[in-house]
Amino acid sequence: LSDCPLLSYGHVVAAANNLQVYGWGSMAAFGTALWILARLSKVALPRPGWLIIGASLWNFGVTAGVIAILTGYGRAYDLLEFPKSVMGVLFIAYTLIGTWGLVVFKKRRPGHVFIASNYLVAALLWLPWLILGANLLIGSHGFHGIVQAIVAAWYAQNVVGLWLTAVGIGTLYYLIPKVTGKPVASYSLAGLGFWGFAIIAGWTGMQRFSGGPVPAWLVTVSIAATILLLIPALTITVNLFSTLRGSFNLLHHSPTLNFAAYSAVAYLIANLVAVIGSFRSVSNITQLTWFSVAQTQLFTNCFFSMAMFAAIYYILPRLTGCEWISGRLIKIHYWGSGYGFAMAAFMLALAGISQGSAQSTIHLTEGGDLRTDFLLSLVQTLPLLIGRTIAQVLLCVGQLTFALHFILMLLRLGRPSGEATLYSPLPGGAKS
Repeated sequence: LSDCPLLSYGHVVAAANNLQVYGWGSMAAFGTALWILARLSKVALPRPGWLIIGASLWNFGVTAGVIAILTGYGRAYDLLEFPKSVMGVLFIAYTLIGTWGLVVFKKRRPGHVFIASNYLVAALLWLPWLILGANLLIGSHGFHGIVQAIVAAWYAQNVVGLWLTAVGIGTLYYLIPKVTGKPVASYSLAGLGFWGFAIIAGWTGMQRFSGGPVPAWLVTVSIAATILLLIPALTITVNLFSTLRGSFNLLHHSPTLNFAAYSAVAYLIANLVAVIGSFRSVSNITQLTWFSVAQTQLFTNCFFSMAMFAAIYYILPRLTGCEWISGRLIKIHYWGSGYGFAMAAFMLALAGISQGSAQSTIHLTEGGDLRTDFLLSLVQTLPLLIGRTIAQVLLCVGQLTFALHFILMLLRLGRPSGEATLYSPLPGGAKS
């Protein structure tokens, strides 16, 4: 479809990435965060009509932004392709949505503050800072050239690494103890993980400029932060699986726990890959290749999306008053998403390594010039990209099944409320 200007590669990929982060990711994050905060605070959401207006305005902004990208009015910055006016609409929508989460937390009943609440409240505070900071600086007087690129890289890294990731971790800290019926294994580890994440995560992102025309210290600090971020990541993952200890048999029965466990493992793997990719010796090969796309998809798909699916499978029956229709349909969604996300990320990572290795190989031409064969590096990745396409087919099957199942639940055509929909029955039955 490259002959159609609206559907050229640059337009379509930018639109897809923004739909992923703002259309799916942020909407799922808002809904999940507000529901969990209301439950943990034991406070009803005040004036929910404003939330509906805010959500509608956010979706209007995303739609307008995608149209702007496809018609050539987008900006040339990763995840900031929406025009400034559209980002302004999203910020106004946030004030009608995110502020309500903070109000609920402020009005919470006296008592213990749960670690899940810490992550969700922090995420709701970080998002407006990111949107305002990036959009006020880019294009402003005195911020030109490489400075704009640095600001854009900071935003693109942290809208995923702070906003979406914090909501994903908070969701896991709520769901795993809730489904297993056990408290978080260690609140000391939970606190260490939270503050380590909050302090370090915002410093990452500049490693993508390794070898570029930016101050060397900026890249070095970012590499160090990426490595240090592995400590809270290990702490969080160990704490979550320690909470799950003794309940691993539930993975064979509970869809929510299955998706949550996958997400927790993916979070650690994504951080490990980020650390490896940040080393200069590695980034010299993988920089500006498919490898960076694989890194992003590990966080947005394998970790965050699976956490949101876990939340939806837990929350929706409690909103609609009926249970999911079929455990088999949920299993199709799980395997389609699990294999599809993992296979896509793996194929892209291999393609990036292959592409980067070929581009870094210098050879002598017939005219005596030294050069790299760029086209050859692209051709070598073709089999791996075909594998990625197969992964996308698996994802389509999984997501279409999920969409159908979800719509039927919204129409209240699910099973009567009472016994939870599981992969297989628990001994003695299961309560909703």
